[in-house]
Amino acid sequence: MLTSVQKEILQTLINLYQTSDGKSIKGEDIAEVMNRNPGTIRNQMQSLRSLSLVKGVPGPRGGYKPTIEAYHTLNISVTDNESKVPMFKDGNRLEGVSVAKIEFTSIPNPGECEAAIKVLGSIKDLDLGDTVRIGPTPVNNLGIIGEIVGRDDMDNILLLDTTTIRSIPKKTVKDIATLDLLFLNPNDTIKEAANLLSNEVIDGAPVIENNKILGILTLSDIVWALAESKEGLKVKEVMQKDVVTVNQNMKVANAVEIMYKQNIGRLILVDDNDVPKGIITKTDVVNSITNLEDFPVIKSNNQS
Repeated sequence: MLTSVQKEILQTLINLYQTSDGKSIKGEDIAEVMNRNPGTIRNQMQSLRSLSLVKGVPGPRGGYKPTIEAYHTLNISVTDNESKVPMFKDGNRLEGVSVAKIEFTSIPNPGECEAAIKVLGSIKDLDLGDTVRIGPTPVNNLGIIGEIVGRDDMDNILLLDTTTIRSIPKKTVKDIATLDLLFLNPNDTIKEAANLLSNEVIDGAPVIENNKILGILTLSDIVWALAESKEGLKVKEVMQKDVVTVNQNMKVANAVEIMYKQNIGRLILVDDNDVPKGIITKTDVVNSITNLEDFPVIKSNNQS
């Protein structure tokens, strides 16, 4: 059985090792993070090495590395870089931080749902009351949003009062997109474009010529043109030229992340030859998540 100090040292070593690109960690660095005497760290490392939880690396660039057994002892899954689960605060990804384990503590009660989050990396910049977003997880694309209501610095665990728990279906964007793509011609008038969007009850359409995407026109662009008394302009003079496209075989979870980062509501699907094939919107994503036949919403606490 490890002492509390040994557990804290081992956890700190793993946290630092996760962000070191495989480099060994010096005892002085562990001491600095823990605000302890380096001699104390060295003495405890001898005990941890005898338990096969730590291995020493000799030489001027040497130090310590955690063993597989160290991860098992602290109940941490060993994962590679590609399968790390990210955490976000205020919309920004926390660098050097990933989630190793998620345990729901009260999911039977629909009014209350707490989750214990085992974190790899430093949690010193996270405070009680902060709202964080976690995920998606690599297996089931689970995403969680919640408020930090508790923390255990010894075991690097955060307790979240969750507001949203959802999983994005394991589908490609082609599976949920509108493939009967409506588009505008660059020489269409603003009035013609307005009629198309109105008749089809859509708020935007790509501008395409000879199977090449030139831009995208939205209702906001049309409203601007009308407000400026420029209804005589052509679509190509008003459209937005920066269009975000994704391959039609991209997973929905990846497309959601692009929408979030770019702060946009639609993506144009293209094939391997960049020929436009369809369009996916935030509404398509929401519908795919809330379709109980295809994929049930796990929980949403008074959130829409």
